Amino acid sequence: MDNRAIGVFDSGLGGLTAVSEIMRLLPNERIVYFGDTARVPYGTRSRETIMRYVSEDIDFLQSFDIKAVIMACGTASSVSLPQIREIYDIPIIGVVEPASRAACNATKNLKVGIIGTSATVKSRSYEREILTALPGAEIYTAACPLFVPLVENGRTNPDDIVLATMVEEYLTPIREAGVDTLIMGCTHYPIIERAIARFMGNSVSLINPGLEAARFLQECEDIEKSCGAAEYRFFVSDDRSGFMENASKFLGGKLCGEVEIASAGK
Repeated sequence: MDNRAIGVFDSGLGGLTAVSEIMRLLPNERIVYFGDTARVPYGTRSRETIMRYVSEDIDFLQSFDIKAVIMACGTASSVSLPQIREIYDIPIIGVVEPASRAACNATKNLKVGIIGTSATVKSRSYEREILTALPGAEIYTAACPLFVPLVENGRTNPDDIVLATMVEEYLTPIREAGVDTLIMGCTHYPIIERAIARFMGNSVSLINPGLEAARFLQECEDIEKSCGAAEYRFFVSDDRSGFMENASKFLGGKLCGEVEIASAGK
């Protein structure tokens, strides 16, 4: 039994989709969440900048004597995970491997779509994972740079004309390709899942990377689980009130814990 907390970070609110699933699947775990809202989004940054941000985020979380890190950011997982694991001696779980595994299990026609930030799509990280397991798969990708700002600003209603327009623009080529599985390759995207599902249709399986990362954590035998009382702490690097206002959408209607301001930068 290890009652130390699990550290979770993202560039903003999106990682709360993973936190919500960890709360549900592992209700005894303590969680420390850091949302780097002052520097969101990571998806438009250079690889060097993303690496620096990720290192600073993990350094901040390690100040709480955590037992593992969930890199609940598609961009960070895609661009930095192998190198970051060489730096730190703590278990670090990203979202790419779990989501890719789920997509491989879900697809029937071997046509898989991937949407994410520009950095995630350019990294081809999801493609590599899928093609390693399913060499014959056909992969279709689309960068969706406006999805994160829309979510961070609360534009998540599927009837929102701006959101619906962006969904149609970004996803039309993927839908026309005939995919039967779509990886929402950013933890912000499950918040607009209804809009995505409406456009893609009921025949397409949507893969939630936050859910798959939480399942991966649940199954991981290298990380001892807690039998203690759950406790949640939330930190953001900017706009505490905005975070509190929108966080309930990610956590199923409630924010369990105080929100504090902290800086991961040096």
